[in-house]
Amino acid sequence: MTSGRVTVYFAALLARTEDGWEASDTELDDVETLTDLADLAREAAVDDDTVVAYIEQEGTWFGVVRVDGEDDPRIFISNAAAAARSSYGAMLTDELLGRDEDGTDDLDSLDSLDLDGTEDGEPDPAEVTGEGEGTAAASGAPAPPPGPLGDPGLLTDLGIGDKELLALDTDALSEIADALGCTEVLEAVR
Repeated sequence: MTSGRVTVYFAALLARTEDGWEASDTELDDVETLTDLADLAREAAVDDDTVVAYIEQEGTWFGVVRVDGEDDPRIFISNAAAAARSSYGAMLTDELLGRDEDGTDDLDSLDSLDLDGTEDGEPDPAEVTGEGEGTAAASGAPAPPPGPLGDPGLLTDLGIGDKELLALDTDALSEIADALGCTEVLEAVR
């Protein structure tokens, strides 16, 4: 629940097999990092083949994560600014923007080290006054763009080119499933 509202996500795993695709809806309750999501996808894989994880939030944004065996996951988000305001979307946008779990990027965390003697226990004056909160804006980390972010070509070899993926709206799962040829198996779990 967020601010008195329930945030609704839909997530599905589409695993490629010799006979086509297997689809399953998935619970994201135990997913806190991209590594967790990639591990979940790998568990659904058949013979280390391709798995496409799809996450959608209330018609606001969608994300596609492609996992091929032990390769690094490839990610596409339809609207990074909207996704960054939700827990699972923030997980994906932070990964794409190179941020740590605390929302700062690797360079910012090094630049933010203030070795002026306060590291020995004296409070930093900025902390006492409430300045310098750990937000992306305060840390200088780039804000997620109000549009697509990631690899729009991650499904090209599966039948969805980058232009087609970029043109999809928030309810993209049906069109993705159509292009992959797994609409019927997906509808069985939806």
